[in-house]
Amino acid sequence: MSTDTDTRELAGGKLLIDEPADGVVRLTISNREKRNALDHPILDAITATLGEYAGVGGPQSRVRCVIVTGAHGMFSAGYDIGEIPEDEFEQRAEKLVAHPFTEAIEALEAFPWPTVAALPGHTIGGGLELALACDLRVASDQIKLGMPPAKLGLVYSHTGLRRFIDAIGAARTRELFLLGRYIDAQTALSWGLVNRVAAETDLETVTGELAGELASNAPLAQLGNKRVIAALLRAESELAQDVERELIELRRASFASADMREGMRAFAEKRPPRWKNE
Repeated sequence: MSTDTDTRELAGGKLLIDEPADGVVRLTISNREKRNALDHPILDAITATLGEYAGVGGPQSRVRCVIVTGAHGMFSAGYDIGEIPEDEFEQRAEKLVAHPFTEAIEALEAFPWPTVAALPGHTIGGGLELALACDLRVASDQIKLGMPPAKLGLVYSHTGLRRFIDAIGAARTRELFLLGRYIDAQTALSWGLVNRVAAETDLETVTGELAGELASNAPLAQLGNKRVIAALLRAESELAQDVERELIELRRASFASADMREGMRAFAEKRPPRWKNE
């Protein structure tokens, strides 16, 4: 895969945009100090960039595939909520997760052309959901993937959990979320959480070949088949309004709980949490 030297920097240099091959656009998360954690500027830039390219998303578009990846040997450590002051945690953390993150995920899912997540390093929490919102995922063979809400006292969003159930089934979703452990790339492959595993040195080549094939396939078929798949999945995930309100309230309450504040403190201090169930 040839590399285009014309790279745009967005979000203060934390999101890089280039076109490594004909018909392919690459979005690279580059937030080294936070292990590529997702903050407001990065998420807003992802949404805006996808909207920019989706705006020319018809059959004659020159952009036929998007790659989402991470720099510095990482994909993403998830939401950037570790340094939010405790007295502001509930409002600011929920605002980050509920708005710019949701919008970025929805922009990925709504993008008319195929999308590929290339995972060069650990892919955790919201970073894993961001990858899951892409159509296909390629992982380096040495990485870990995980969902830590059980270790943090967080009730995950019902829309996010639905994505995991759609991808890997209820049994594996329970294992991933209720245990809160990390899994390796080969386990992720066997679960269907990723589509390909490649050696670290081959990740860019394998991803590039996959993106090139996606970009070269019949435009009307790519647009139509992606739309049909999305519509079928959405129809299966509809909830009654009262049930959806209940699930949203469960999540909101977890952000306000003493246990989540304790979970975040324990994580930062690298110690076991002392749960109070409140």
